[in-house]
Amino acid sequence: MSMTVVVTEAVPHRLRGRLGVWMIQVRSGVYIGNISKKIREMMWEQCETLIEDGNIVMAWATNTESGFDFQTLGSNRRIPVDLDGLRLVSFIPSEDESAF
Repeated sequence: MSMTVVVTEAVPHRLRGRLGVWMIQVRSGVYIGNISKKIREMMWEQCETLIEDGNIVMAWATNTESGFDFQTLGSNRRIPVDLDGLRLVSFIPSEDESAF
């Protein structure tokens, strides 16, 4: 089991309810729990099925250089990037910002 955090934005209520079955919602759209890999993977499948137009990031403790790993789903300006085996986040500027 490992500490897992899920952050959601603009997801349907039924997906929030599913996440609430396995984790505690500490803030609106923020879920925390100590769950197994099998449950985490099952929850991610539920996220893929029910996300609609929202976006989700799931992070969990693991034995990596940074001590955690994460994955994202849905449209967001922050995207995961793999740099020599280290997972980082790249920020895509908005169209308004790219004009400067």
